[in-house]
Amino acid sequence: MPSANQETYPTVWQRVVLLIIIAYEAIGALLGGALLILAPDGSYMKMPVEMMHGFFQDFKIPGIILLGLGILNSFAFWGVLLKKRYDWILAGLGLGGLFIWFIVEIIVLQELHWLHIMWGIPVLLGWIMAIPVIASRFPNEKAELFLLKCGIVSSVWYTAINIIVPFFYSGYSAVTFTVSELSAIGSPTRIMWVLLCLFYSLTFAAFGWGVLISFRGQTYLRVVGVLILIFSIFGLYWPPMNMRGHEMEVTDILHITWAACTNIFMWLFMGYGAAALSRHFRIFTLVSIALHILFGILTSFESPHIISNEPTPLIGLWERINIGIFMIWVIVFAVELLKSKTYLRHSPTQNTA
Repeated sequence: MPSANQETYPTVWQRVVLLIIIAYEAIGALLGGALLILAPDGSYMKMPVEMMHGFFQDFKIPGIILLGLGILNSFAFWGVLLKKRYDWILAGLGLGGLFIWFIVEIIVLQELHWLHIMWGIPVLLGWIMAIPVIASRFPNEKAELFLLKCGIVSSVWYTAINIIVPFFYSGYSAVTFTVSELSAIGSPTRIMWVLLCLFYSLTFAAFGWGVLISFRGQTYLRVVGVLILIFSIFGLYWPPMNMRGHEMEVTDILHITWAACTNIFMWLFMGYGAAALSRHFRIFTLVSIALHILFGILTSFESPHIISNEPTPLIGLWERINIGIFMIWVIVFAVELLKSKTYLRHSPTQNTA
């Protein structure tokens, strides 16, 4: 096992955030698991057994599993705190176990609950904070290249689920329906879409870490890395929109706000990324941003018709072109960075910024 490299080991604030999250989750899992074991009927936590839809006769087995996850995360806290050589394994297993727990729980309960946000979002944030810990236990070059390749993986994954998930929504049309309608309140694909998008956020965050730790002497690229991380964390939870024909509510307003904010982040790190690389890439980025704005405007022209349940003949097409432009930009950007790393490895005195 390669020794920890101090250059890539997470900073103090990253470790503190990771420790707080692991401690928070460990305490919650220990307490929740113990209460479920002591009262398998769920009375201590005021949860009826019926909510599990017959998957378990009572909460005893889930309680034992949850208690075990609490113990595992307690060991993870100890390992990360003391910077043990196996801290990355403990953090990965602990948070990974909780991640699987929440996915299975959502499937069993057949619904998303506000408690999933309270306990689930910190798990995902913890995973993002754990990426530098995991990367620090491998040789610098391999870890950085792997993280940069996550940019390509994230875009391919998001494109793939955009193609696959609509097949599970009867009557859905990728041309006339928006992507957000796949996760709308009451949508048959809501849970599937939300769970699959978690992998996108995690891989894109890994890409952000890769940009941040791979180009330490290049300010613009470090800014890109930070912005991608903020973008990924922000995207871990999207307030869902209502289905067509439903009166606009607070959640719809928040959904629109989230969309506006993510676009701003996109344009920001696209701009900083362009400033850091070649002239040809700058031109490519300017064209990409211009097209992204154009198809965003075309999408917005039809958006008001969703609330009134009127025809939106091309809204899905415009939005998917808009998304595709961004995904292609990320792939090209990741490829350029990978080429840059290869060039720098052979010519260490050169600077590509």
